[in-house]
Amino acid sequence: MVMEDRDEEEEHLNLSLAIVTDPNGENSRKRKRKLLNVCNPLNPSHEVYFEGKIFKLLQVREEMLKLDHKRSKGLAENGKGLHLIHSLLIIATSVDKNDMNSALENLIQLYPTVSLMGDSVQRVVAHFADGLFARILTPKSPFYDMVMKEPTTEQQFLAFTSLYRVSPYYQFAHFTANQAIIEAFEKDQETNNNRALHVIDFNVSYGFQWPSLIQSLSQSGKRVSLRLTGYGRSLEELQETEARLVSFAKGFCNLVFEFQGLLRSSSKLIINQREKKNETVAVNLVFHLSNFMEMSQTLKSVHSLKPSIVILVEQEGNPRVRNFLSRFMESLHYFAAMFDSLDDCLPQESTERLSIERNHLGKEIKAMINSENSDEENKGTWKNMMERHGFGGMKLSSKCLIQAKLLLKVRTHNYCPLPCEGENTNGGFRVFQRDEGKALSLGWQDRCLLTASAWQCV
Repeated sequence: MVMEDRDEEEEHLNLSLAIVTDPNGENSRKRKRKLLNVCNPLNPSHEVYFEGKIFKLLQVREEMLKLDHKRSKGLAENGKGLHLIHSLLIIATSVDKNDMNSALENLIQLYPTVSLMGDSVQRVVAHFADGLFARILTPKSPFYDMVMKEPTTEQQFLAFTSLYRVSPYYQFAHFTANQAIIEAFEKDQETNNNRALHVIDFNVSYGFQWPSLIQSLSQSGKRVSLRLTGYGRSLEELQETEARLVSFAKGFCNLVFEFQGLLRSSSKLIINQREKKNETVAVNLVFHLSNFMEMSQTLKSVHSLKPSIVILVEQEGNPRVRNFLSRFMESLHYFAAMFDSLDDCLPQESTERLSIERNHLGKEIKAMINSENSDEENKGTWKNMMERHGFGGMKLSSKCLIQAKLLLKVRTHNYCPLPCEGENTNGGFRVFQRDEGKALSLGWQDRCLLTASAWQCV
């Protein structure tokens, strides 16, 4: 984050968290949230009081949304990082305690000090403020949909494409996963896999991960078969992904490519996916976020396929923890690093950066704040979950590390070389190994953004 004294801020963040959380755990138990409905006829005085607060808050929020560069530059004094983060934590704590009066009052004070065109702290706090405002309103409010307004499909695609192009974030995940898949495929050739690879991707999204794999597989010059089963959010998305990949694959005469698109709601059908014998099966769990019960069933089905490799890429700021304040703090650290890293990729006044933050990252922030996790969600780390379902970690090769370091040198302006063991660095993007070489992480300064790991059935 762009602040004057990072160490001082880190200490302040820890202090703030200690202030706003109850060490005895009383505030961490599950509460029944009060539904703030500004049109509640059963309590007219309560309605009038909160209605005034809500309309005032809508007014100051509307001013914040105005893209005024001069205004954002004038927020330097009131909008300093320490003050903004502390104010945000106070509001989050009030929301968690159902103290809506305090939350509304502090939000009214916070909105004028942030801007979507300000520094990285002002921008990330603005989006978190929106998420808290929506949580206060609840879906029963007529203003909830306005605050939680979803970007259009086209806006989401453009934001994702921009982030993919300007930041190493998604490329690190995809290139690392593809390198591990290729190595598993090459290893299986020793036991005759008929040069056939079947990849099952639980989040095929726009298919951006696979052109580089197609290109790498074709480089041997020998005939190779690639079958991709991809799960997506909609039929339209799957059709567009198929058209894009089929068109790309036609440029490689020695590659036989087949795509099967399935809606995520049909992921239970995975048990029928291994139709061909003697093929390498790779399962891709890259940014596949799911609740515990769904993920547990998915891993049971995956294990039944006996794949050669399972690739897992998880983002930091675990949204599965059940306590709201803990989830809020983890996500705040994660997204603050993401917003700060974008300043290395795009200028502050960039409309492309605004699109990424509003239509991609901001959407994720509001969704996280307004999600409700059950008691079943807190089941430990992804590593624990994989091991409980019969998977063991695989060591990633040196090629994965070398490739990741090369990506950062090519794609970023502020690259920090891999630190030595125990060395602390506050540079820009960096990659580092974890779990005795079984995982590879991408970080920004001293924050980990995401981690890739490879697994096999044991």
